[in-house]
Amino acid sequence: MSSRNFFSELKRRNVYKVAVAYAVGSWLLIQIATQVFPFFEIPNWAVRLVVLILIGGFPVALVFSWAFEITPEGIKRESEIDPGESITHHTGRKIVAITVMLAVIAAALLAVQLWRQRHPVPSKEIASENGPAPEKSIAVLPFENLSDDKSNAYFAEGIQDEILTRLAKIADLKVISRTSTRQFASAPTSLRDIGKQLGVTHILEGSVQKVANAVHVNVQLIRATTDQHLWAESYNRTLDDVFAVEGEVATTIADQLNIKLSGAEQKAVAEKPTENTAAHDAYIRGRAMVAEGLTSENAAAIGAEFEQAVKLDPKFALAWAQLASVRSYAYFNGVDSAAAVKDAVDHAVAIKPDSGEAWLAQALYRYRVLRQFPSALEAYQNAQKRLPNDPDVLENMAHLERRLGQKQAAEDHYRAAAKLDPQNGDVLASLAEFLASEGRFSESDEVVEQWLKISPGNEEALFQKAFTRMAQGRLAESAAVLNQIDRNSPSVDIAFLRLRQLLFERKLEEAIALVKAGQPPAWANDPRTRTILGQIEHLAGHEQEARATFTRALAGMKGSDGNIPVDTRLLPSFAILAYAGLGQKEEAFAQAQQALVAYDNDALARPAVQLDLAQIQLQFGDKEGALNTLALRGVDEAIRMELRSSPLWDPLRNDQRFQKACHEPNQ
Repeated sequence: MSSRNFFSELKRRNVYKVAVAYAVGSWLLIQIATQVFPFFEIPNWAVRLVVLILIGGFPVALVFSWAFEITPEGIKRESEIDPGESITHHTGRKIVAITVMLAVIAAALLAVQLWRQRHPVPSKEIASENGPAPEKSIAVLPFENLSDDKSNAYFAEGIQDEILTRLAKIADLKVISRTSTRQFASAPTSLRDIGKQLGVTHILEGSVQKVANAVHVNVQLIRATTDQHLWAESYNRTLDDVFAVEGEVATTIADQLNIKLSGAEQKAVAEKPTENTAAHDAYIRGRAMVAEGLTSENAAAIGAEFEQAVKLDPKFALAWAQLASVRSYAYFNGVDSAAAVKDAVDHAVAIKPDSGEAWLAQALYRYRVLRQFPSALEAYQNAQKRLPNDPDVLENMAHLERRLGQKQAAEDHYRAAAKLDPQNGDVLASLAEFLASEGRFSESDEVVEQWLKISPGNEEALFQKAFTRMAQGRLAESAAVLNQIDRNSPSVDIAFLRLRQLLFERKLEEAIALVKAGQPPAWANDPRTRTILGQIEHLAGHEQEARATFTRALAGMKGSDGNIPVDTRLLPSFAILAYAGLGQKEEAFAQAQQALVAYDNDALARPAVQLDLAQIQLQFGDKEGALNTLALRGVDEAIRMELRSSPLWDPLRNDQRFQKACHEPNQ
């Protein structure tokens, strides 16, 4: 058969028409599969299977149309039909009509799909414990490190963190914090479950491969409710150009989710933090270390990474802001200077004065160092406008609002932080502690139980559980919870609570032995611990040891200038007790008056100072003065816990006015 006759025969036997009809029909079936399968929760692999079957069926359809013909008597082989009896021309017209009909239906479905992408319906398929997930919500899962050098894991984390940070600056998008996503695998099996746990509709997965100066980044955006892949892209860049990828990914995601960025958001999403790759490398190392947990012990090492970053690029504003945050934390815990914090803040503000990070650095400095609370709140509010998805801003703002006595605002911000960082134990701890301090013990327990579901056996969660029972005077229960915690725990909070438990149980010698065991060292050598030890030694009748302990405690409170710093550690308040323990009445009351003035605007610290004032009034024989001081309002359940259980208050135990102070609800 000549080639001309062959092509003519293809046309006569409707092979061309069958090919077109098959393609149009396949297009329609694929659209139906992609839109209908998710509704019935059929996994995404089924759609891919449909596509593969249709591809495999194409040559079969062509062979069938060549070898067979449909006749009024049924399907017959082409070789069995006389050319004069063939009706392929009638069959061809039917195939064309069917093809046109299928094309119209397919085009209509495509139009509907495009309209739905531009006008999405709020998702009701994923509902977390906080209700349905917003349509415009996303979690960025840890990026997989595909580099042969596994020490490059921090680099993959850095790319993920930079993309997440840029997304978090988009006000119309709910973005889950890295702290809550870091526990999930890079390519998990159940995105729907993760979406439900995190309260989001969309998931971003990715991988990073770094070889010398070359970087390969692969990302894909997935709808968690249906496991539908909405968008994917691969980037091959050099280290010098990898910053652009982060901005491109964030911008594309905003477009995919139909989010219109403001001019300020476009700038924030696309902006390069530095042109110096070595400085950026040090920066992301520091960020990775912060993600592991910032403590008094590792603050210097983390700060060193950010110091290296700003040394390599003195105009690196984000690194200066991070350095300010780490240094303010260190100062807050008594291991850095105010001048060092101010230096980092000044640089961050000078370089990028209107950035959210610069405002956050100022807020932390004003709060933690200067203790200028109203000014700090203003800075936090400015930071929150520019960093709408940053749970750290919300949580720190709530801490400050508590000190300003703004309890409802504090609760609102704690809860908002928990929605953005639902798997973060620190955020849940803050919320649980706040609720317990307000006497809302059952609500606090609910948060703790949620925390223990996320992290079974978590020491800090058990600490909070023990505290709520101790605050209610349920000492047997608090002791049972404390016994579930490792005796060698390095937690200072847990050590303090163990000491309180023994004091409240009147096990004085055991309490003394606990401190003298010296574990953890940071707690045992803390002047606040030493002050409590001195009181216990006094109660146990060890007067000589108590005086030596009080003397050592006072020496540890005073700075190089001989003054006692006014900070959140409440050293001036403990100094009241130390002076009184040494029998120095005038110094004790003078210190009390100074502390009341110093903490006058601090709704959390001032009641603690008042409690210590009442204690020394009682110690020096002024029972009426002590009762009058205790009648002051504003104390929380941590203070009421001391009144209800501590043997230091036994001389007032049977007084009705004292009982009122112990049990009257907060006002």
